[in-house]
Amino acid sequence: MEINTLTAAERRVWDAFPRGEVVDFRAAGDPDPEPGRHWGPERSVRAEVVRAVLLGGARQDGEIPALRLMGARITGWLNLRYATVDCPVSLNDCFLDDVPSLYGAQVRQLNLSGSVLPGMTAATLRVDGVLRLTDCRVTGPVRLGAAQISGAVFLDRARFSAAAPDSGPDGGPEADPEPAPDPEPLLQLNHATVGDDLWAPGLRVDGTLRLGGAAVAGSISLDDAVLTAPGRTALDAETLSVGADLSAKRIRVRGRVNLRGARIPGQLNLAYARLSHPGGVALRASSCVVGELWLREAAPIEGSVNLRRSQIDLLHVAPEVWSGGVRLNGLTYGTLAPHEPAGRRLAVLERDGDDYVPYAYEQLTASYRRIGDDDAARTVQLAKQRRQRRGLAWYARLWGHVQDITVGYGFRPMRAVTWMLSLLLVASVAYAVREPRPLKADESPDFNPVFYSLDLLLPIVDFGQERAFTPEGGWYQGLSYVLIITGWILATTVVAGVTRAVSRQ
Repeated sequence: MEINTLTAAERRVWDAFPRGEVVDFRAAGDPDPEPGRHWGPERSVRAEVVRAVLLGGARQDGEIPALRLMGARITGWLNLRYATVDCPVSLNDCFLDDVPSLYGAQVRQLNLSGSVLPGMTAATLRVDGVLRLTDCRVTGPVRLGAAQISGAVFLDRARFSAAAPDSGPDGGPEADPEPAPDPEPLLQLNHATVGDDLWAPGLRVDGTLRLGGAAVAGSISLDDAVLTAPGRTALDAETLSVGADLSAKRIRVRGRVNLRGARIPGQLNLAYARLSHPGGVALRASSCVVGELWLREAAPIEGSVNLRRSQIDLLHVAPEVWSGGVRLNGLTYGTLAPHEPAGRRLAVLERDGDDYVPYAYEQLTASYRRIGDDDAARTVQLAKQRRQRRGLAWYARLWGHVQDITVGYGFRPMRAVTWMLSLLLVASVAYAVREPRPLKADESPDFNPVFYSLDLLLPIVDFGQERAFTPEGGWYQGLSYVLIITGWILATTVVAGVTRAVSRQ
C-alpha cells in the first residue's frame, strides 16, 4: 500500500504500529462506540489499511510491534483469512462496519473489548495468548468453532443479539409466507479448545450459545448471565469438558439448557438460577459426570429436568426446585442435600416421566442410609413397594394390600405386633366372658383365656389350650376361625416382609 494514499488518521496508525503505541481516537465525553457508523474520516481507518499494517507493517529494531487502536471506525471488510499475525491486535471501543474474517488465522493475541461489530467469522482461529471480547456488542453470529486459544477467553458483560429484520414498505417486518428456520447460534465455541478459563460473568446472548464438544482446561463462569432463546436451546453444551468448575450462579435462561454428556469434575453451580422452558426440557444433564451439582436457592424450574444415567457425587437441590417432570432413571449420586423428609423427596419421584423407576427409589434409600436416617430409608422402600403394586395383577395387588396393612411390607413390623395385641385383647375378653367347653372334662387343664387366644392366633405355637377346649356358639366359633386365619396371614406377611427387608441390607 502506498503511503501517500493514507488519510491522516490512517497515517497515525501506520506510524504507531512499529513501536506498539496506542492510537486513541476517542473524543472527550464519547467513549460509547455505538454511534460509530456516523464517525467521519478523522477517526476512520480502512480495513485494508489494518490488514496491510498487520501483514506488512514496518518493524523497528528494539521495539515490539502491535496494533493498538481505541475509538476507531474500521470501514470495509477486514479479511485475515489464513493469515499469520505475529503481533498483538487490540481494537478497543471500535466500530466495525462489516463482519471481520479470521477463518484459519493465527494471532498472537486478540482484544476487541468494548467494540461494536456485526459478527465475526473465526472458525479454526488460533490465538497464542488471550482472546478478549469484554463488553463487546455484537449483532450477528460469532463463529469460533474449533478455535484454539492457548490462554483465557473473556466474554464478561458482552452482548450478542441478532440483527433487526428487514422492514417492508410500511416499516414493519418483511412478510414471509414460509416459516423461518431456527436461527444460527449467535455465539459458537463448539469444539473449541481453551487453555485457561472461559470468563463470561454478565454475558447476554439473545439466541443460542453453543459450547458443544468444547474443552476448557480451567473453569467456566456464567454468573449473572442472561441467555434468551424461547422455544429453542439457549445453551447447547453437549459433551462439554471442563477442567474444574462451571459456575452459573444467578443465571437466567429462557430456553433449553443442554449439558448432555458433559464432564465437570468440580462444581456445576446453578445456585439462585432461573431456568424456564415451559412445556419442554428446561435442563438436560443426562449421561454427565459431575462432581457437585448445586441448585441451592434456585427458582422452581419451569419445564422438566433430565438427569438420566448421570453420575454426581453431591446433588444439592430442594424438592420444590423440580416443580415439573423429571427423568431420573440411572441417576447415581452420593450425597443428597439439603436433608429433607422422605415424603418431600418422594413427591419428585412420583413425577418421573419414565413412570415407575425402581433405581430412583434405591438411590434415594441409599442416600438416607448413608446419613443414618433409617426411618426415612424405610419410608422410601415402602413407597417403592406401593408404586410397584400399581402395575401388578389384581390378586397380587390384593396380597400387596394385605402386606401393606399388616406389616408395611416388612418395613413397619410393629404393625403386626399392634394387630396381634388388639386381637389378643378382644379374644381374651370374649373367651373370659364365655369360656369354651372342655373336650374331656377329666383331662382338660385349667382354662386360660389369654393362652387359649394365643394358641389360636400363633401358628405352630402350642400351649395345650386349643386341643383341650372348643368354643360354643356361632359368634365364638367364628372368632376362633378369624384368629386362626389372621394368625397365618400375619405370620406369612411378617416372614415375607422381614425377608425382603433383610435382603435390602
